[in-house]
Amino acid sequence: MSAVRAGEVIQLSSRVRRLIANNPGAMTGAGTNTYLVGRDEVAVVDPGPGDPTHVDAILQAVGDGRVRWVVVTHTHPDHSPAAAMLASHTGAELVGSVLADDGHQDRTFAPASNVRHGDLVIGKDFTLEAIATPGHVANHYCYLLREERLVFTGDHIMGGSTVVIIPPSGDMADYLHSLARLKEYPIKSLLPGHGDVMGDPIGVIDGLIAHRRRREDKVLRVLRGRGELSLADLTPLVYDDVDPGLHPVAQVSLWAHLLKLEKEGRAGKTIEQHWLFGQQRWGLL
Repeated sequence: MSAVRAGEVIQLSSRVRRLIANNPGAMTGAGTNTYLVGRDEVAVVDPGPGDPTHVDAILQAVGDGRVRWVVVTHTHPDHSPAAAMLASHTGAELVGSVLADDGHQDRTFAPASNVRHGDLVIGKDFTLEAIATPGHVANHYCYLLREERLVFTGDHIMGGSTVVIIPPSGDMADYLHSLARLKEYPIKSLLPGHGDVMGDPIGVIDGLIAHRRRREDKVLRVLRGRGELSLADLTPLVYDDVDPGLHPVAQVSLWAHLLKLEKEGRAGKTIEQHWLFGQQRWGLL
């Protein structure tokens, strides 16, 4: 992403503005992208962490417009906690889906009802269509801005890095299916929750699918002939092309790959579920 300051408003199109939250980090990049859709009636997409300074920046950017909707792609703490704060200030309707707590969810997000695939948010000059995209987490939705063929991708597709799939609510098979689903829509550009706008959406999506297939093939190659290995043993072998400092995060996606292979009858574990995955040993079936 080109250098921007937290709270600085960037005009991306006639209907869309972006500002970034002040939460940079290894998992968030430069910070969480918040998008403002519309002018007189505004939908705030992914309002970000519960930072009063960021909420003030959103309200200042909206200006004379009215925040009618606060739309979240998913309820991780870098994306949705500011939703309740904005709703309190503006009376806006919350749009999104809640999930049973897995230890990673924002419990302050409480819409009147869960959004469903195909639901619409209709403003004076825009239409947002909800697209169910489970994978990163089970309650993830992308949103298509029909008039401009832009998709707000949250953490389903991120700029500059691949997405971590977080079991048990995240699912690798679901993630691949959701990537393929996006190809059914007439998309011009992808607007991620982290990173810059991405053109060539089909190329980006196909690249992500191919990356996950290659990683899965590598998991199988490493397991073949090595007997049973723990996740701690597997991670540096499967992710030998990744900075070791990121291996604890990569291990979570590796777990998701193994669970997918287990469901398909291609891999299995010899010790049933312990706390997270520390005692599991995996091998080919």
